[in-house]
Amino acid sequence: MNTPPQKSRPGAEQIPVVVSAIVPLNDLVTRFEFCRPDGQEFPPFSGGAHTVVEMRDHDRTRLNPYSLTSDPSDSSIYAISVRRDEQGRGGSLFMHRSVSVGDAMNITYPVNLFSLDLRAKKHLFLAGGIGITPFMSMIAQLERMTGNWELHYSVRNEALGTYVDQLRYKYPNKVHVYYSDQNQRIGLEQLLDGQSLGTHVYVCGPTGMIDQVHGAAAAAGWPEEHTHSEEFLAPQPGKPFEVRLCKSELTIQVGENESLLEAIERSGVDAPYLCRGGACGQCETDVIRADGEFVHRDHWLDDEQHSSGQKIMPCVSRFLGTLELDR
Repeated sequence: MNTPPQKSRPGAEQIPVVVSAIVPLNDLVTRFEFCRPDGQEFPPFSGGAHTVVEMRDHDRTRLNPYSLTSDPSDSSIYAISVRRDEQGRGGSLFMHRSVSVGDAMNITYPVNLFSLDLRAKKHLFLAGGIGITPFMSMIAQLERMTGNWELHYSVRNEALGTYVDQLRYKYPNKVHVYYSDQNQRIGLEQLLDGQSLGTHVYVCGPTGMIDQVHGAAAAAGWPEEHTHSEEFLAPQPGKPFEVRLCKSELTIQVGENESLLEAIERSGVDAPYLCRGGACGQCETDVIRADGEFVHRDHWLDDEQHSSGQKIMPCVSRFLGTLELDR
């Protein structure tokens, strides 16, 4: 590939980087490390932060968010870990198949929507599959602060336990791993019930796991502000639809396999973003007129806002019909 970095896109400020290392972790997950071509240090970030990676895939630009898995104290590199998804929209396949050491790319400045609450007396981490990634930087940060933490990590099988060997070797008394193919499960109710006062729980993984943890914590009487989660939703395909961008005086078509946000960007209109996964609220857009049905898929708007028909999150949500936006 080895294409030079492009001019920063609207929406989020970018950093030109060079791919400095590519390390396969197992059959599905690969670690990508970046350095700065000018030799400067990267901006600081805190555990749980993510970056959005720009991928120049022929005539299409892909922008995917990934948690930073590197140590926040090491400003010489940023690292991400990407799970290959054969059924996805192509971003992970591009990273696995088309990116090589020495390639020039662009990534955004880090944003943290899943930060540690440093008031907590203990941090209880619950990870499922590739949901381990934000906890790698969190653990590194807490270790330097002599913080109190514990990890419970559910994976499909031993072969796909991303970072399991490293974590068990370094923190044998703090890391607990569960293999689904051996019918091992996290005993959630007992685990939550046995925590000391002032513990905060953090969960990252499949939707079902996140919902289960929130429900179990609420049932056990945990304060809502002591339960933290992160899930970036990938835009789902759907029927094409037409959108009128009123401020820009443009009418655009949203294709079956692109998000509304991607279609807006393709038209050259400035569309702010931070996570591109329905979690941060940055791309929230007012609806001028709607003739049809909303397909809301975000975590940001509440049920009342969804039913009002006055707002949409274009990064993950779609529409069936014709839509006019204040964009």
